[in-house]
Amino acid sequence: MRFRKDARLDRSQVEDYRGRRMGGGAPMALGGGGIVTVLIVLAVVLLGGNLGGGGGLGGLGDLAGQSAGTAAPGTTLDHCQSGQDANEHEDCFVLGVVNSVQGYWAKALRNYEPATTRFFDGSISTGCGTASSAVGPFYCPADRHVYIDLGFFDQLESFGGSSAPLARAYVLAHEYGHHVQNLTGTLQRAQGGDTGPQSNGVRVELQADCYAGAWVANARRAGLIEDITRADVQDALTSAAAIGDDRIQEKTQGQVNPETWTHGSSDQRQSWFVRGIDGGSPNSCDTFRGRV
Repeated sequence: MRFRKDARLDRSQVEDYRGRRMGGGAPMALGGGGIVTVLIVLAVVLLGGNLGGGGGLGGLGDLAGQSAGTAAPGTTLDHCQSGQDANEHEDCFVLGVVNSVQGYWAKALRNYEPATTRFFDGSISTGCGTASSAVGPFYCPADRHVYIDLGFFDQLESFGGSSAPLARAYVLAHEYGHHVQNLTGTLQRAQGGDTGPQSNGVRVELQADCYAGAWVANARRAGLIEDITRADVQDALTSAAAIGDDRIQEKTQGQVNPETWTHGSSDQRQSWFVRGIDGGSPNSCDTFRGRV
């Protein structure tokens, strides 16, 4: 996956808060949840912690007692001007992906409202409360921002995923899938405390995977991305498999318990990502009908 060298990047869609330490704070429910959130959930369960009102959307606890807030204005990525910059620098790459994903949704979803991505490290104050890097990438429906510590990509690779370009892009496209779900009311309708392979929480996550696939199918038409190969898609599928609930449970607990799943199995996540690619449209992503 590469960007057209002469493509122009819209720097207004990403804000940089890296280097700003903003205190601690426990992880909390943040709407769709980060793609690595299930790792933290499992750690809490293993330690006997209480997930509170996480709500089956991949959250990490109840917001009750947490102080919500917003960070001071972030800096812009002045060095990210073109597709060439996106091909050479990780932060510019993420900016290019955000531009491409939002360009797709602006055409695919009537009255689409853009969401800003914020880079951070350590911790950051959000509309959902204070979040730490341990949460992984996440979408906060309260302030409609996507948050990511770029160090997450190294963590994903160490867990068996891929840090290749489309695998990283899949992470961002998944979170913007949650933004679309927030705009369309899906997040609100799907809230509940159920878990398991057919639960609302899993259906929300699989739909976000499918939405990411729909973007992949249309990424070249958006104009920023030059090519996406079969090898690129396989890299993304590797990451989708690595963060399946069954794969993570096997690695962290030595056994698999489907009734506690919050994000879906490796097979489910790969299947719905591919379904989005094959269908090429959000219409292919109805995870709330039938079995998933």
